[in-house]
Amino acid sequence: MTVLIDTNIILDILMKRIPFYETSNTVLSYCVSEKLKGYIALHSVSNIYYILRKHFSAEDRRKLLLGMLDLLQIANATHEGVKRALARNDFSDFEDCLQDECARRVFADYIITRNMDDFTKSQIPAVTPEDFIQKFNLQK
Repeated sequence: MTVLIDTNIILDILMKRIPFYETSNTVLSYCVSEKLKGYIALHSVSNIYYILRKHFSAEDRRKLLLGMLDLLQIANATHEGVKRALARNDFSDFEDCLQDECARRVFADYIITRNMDDFTKSQIPAVTPEDFIQKFNLQK
C-alpha cells in the first residue's frame, strides 16, 4: 500500500508534538519497515524547512529533513499536474490541492493527514493517522 504523508504529520514527528506524535510516528514506522510505501510531497520539504526555522538551526533542519528523506520518497507534480491543481476551485488551500496531485502521481492509496476538512474534495482518500491505524489494525 502506498501513502502520501501530509506536512502536518511530518511536523508532528519532527517536533514531537503531543498528543499527535505517537500515532504519526506509528504510520512512519510502518513506512520504515516497508509495510507501507511512504511519500512526502516535494513542496512539503520547503514548507517544513521554513516552519521549523523558529525551533531549529539551518544545519539541524537540513539534518532532520535529510533523515526524513532516508525514510520517505519524494512525490512531485508534473507541469500538467500543477496546472490541474491551479484550475481546480474545489480546494480552499492550493497547497492541499498540490498534495492531492502529488498523491495521484505516485498512485497513493491514501493521504495521511490531520486536516480532514481540507481534503473533502481530494481525488485520493484522506485519513487521519488514528483512523488509518485502526482501519488496518496496525500496532502502535
